[in-house]
Amino acid sequence: MPSTRRHFLKTTAVTASALPAAAQQAGRSPNDRIQFATIGLGIMGYGDTQTAVSVPGTKLVAVADIYQGRLTRAQEVWGKDVFVTRDYREVIARKDVDAVIIATPDHWHARIAIDAMEAGKDVYIQKPMVQRVEEGLPVIEAARRTSRIVQVGSQRVSSAVYAKARELYLAGAIGELNMVEAWWDRNSSLGAWQYPIPPDASPQTVDWDRFLGHAPKRPFDAVRLFRWRNYQDYGTGVAGDLFVHLFSGLHFVLDSLGPARIFAAGGLRYWKDGRDVPDVMVGLYDYEKAKSHPAFNLALRVNFVNGAGESSGFRFTGSEGVLVIDRGVTLIQPPPERDPGTSAGAFDSETQKKILAEHRKKYPPREATTANMDAAKEERWLPPRGYSDQYEHHVNFFQAVRTRQPLTEDAVFGFRAAAPAVLSNTSYFGGKTVQWDPVNLKAKA
Repeated sequence: MPSTRRHFLKTTAVTASALPAAAQQAGRSPNDRIQFATIGLGIMGYGDTQTAVSVPGTKLVAVADIYQGRLTRAQEVWGKDVFVTRDYREVIARKDVDAVIIATPDHWHARIAIDAMEAGKDVYIQKPMVQRVEEGLPVIEAARRTSRIVQVGSQRVSSAVYAKARELYLAGAIGELNMVEAWWDRNSSLGAWQYPIPPDASPQTVDWDRFLGHAPKRPFDAVRLFRWRNYQDYGTGVAGDLFVHLFSGLHFVLDSLGPARIFAAGGLRYWKDGRDVPDVMVGLYDYEKAKSHPAFNLALRVNFVNGAGESSGFRFTGSEGVLVIDRGVTLIQPPPERDPGTSAGAFDSETQKKILAEHRKKYPPREATTANMDAAKEERWLPPRGYSDQYEHHVNFFQAVRTRQPLTEDAVFGFRAAAPAVLSNTSYFGGKTVQWDPVNLKAKA
């Protein structure tokens, strides 16, 4: 292991100009600009678009959203020449659109992704890839059938921090893995999805029927539209919003396919604002032995009422150490040959003497002083100041669009993260343990 106490990761994005041969094979000049559109310009869609336009060689040409105010905002920020519409089908029909960012409510993800791929567009789709498990295989099949690039928007898969954790784990830094804990807690109204509602929201400024899609029909309700994550009809709750990030990071670090058994519990403890999803959820998951890891257990937690504020991270526990991921990576290893003590007190005196004599040969008694206290070994790695895995994730997507090279977080990887997340909801609302086949991507009876 490196001897210094802090190590800075330096990552350099591979530019399209560095891959002229692959780009030419894809039928596109390495200097060509990739023209993309955004479908759904809400909080994540706006952020994704701001990041995407900052990647060299890209241009936003179209935006679709069912709220007029967001279409107005698109032209305010990116120019009047940006085509805007309330109907996403008009965007994917455009010949000047090479790729789309899909950042709609969850219940539209699969349908729009499939339609976009069939229209010849590459797809960056926000997580979770699907709202329901049965939608996963059709998205995978569409990607295979159309040979389109698909990347799911969970940026940890492109993070240098998670790449470092993966490197340490695969090098055996913590020995044999047995337990993983991960969490993402918040304590604010925005963190709990109480997003602002524009005062002009009305049936005149919103295409309400298009928003509902296949969801149950109901009268116009601005709260349900602008705070859609709070409702099962359109979102996937804390599991689909945040558990899925944790599954993505975990699967990337470990090369894991997913859990075989899923159980979730929780409740609506504080944000009783009409939502029908919990604000506290814990999940327990059994991962079976695989080529890349032994069998282990995973515990996930999301708490929207954590008085200590927002925090998220991982703790990988192994037989020889612990790996912690937060904004960096910390490796903690215990001192070697620590005295474990004995339990000889229940034996007769003569047996005790023999056991203690042997024990003291191996672990001689030591006086506790500042000079001879055992110290755990701890190493910490941090990315450079200003590092953005969100930016790297978009760089990777557009590079794949140019080169046609496969991505890590493709439709299969995305479904393997989304499935246990949405099945956590199945477990929570059904009060049962769910069996999942992570190899064949099917629920078990």
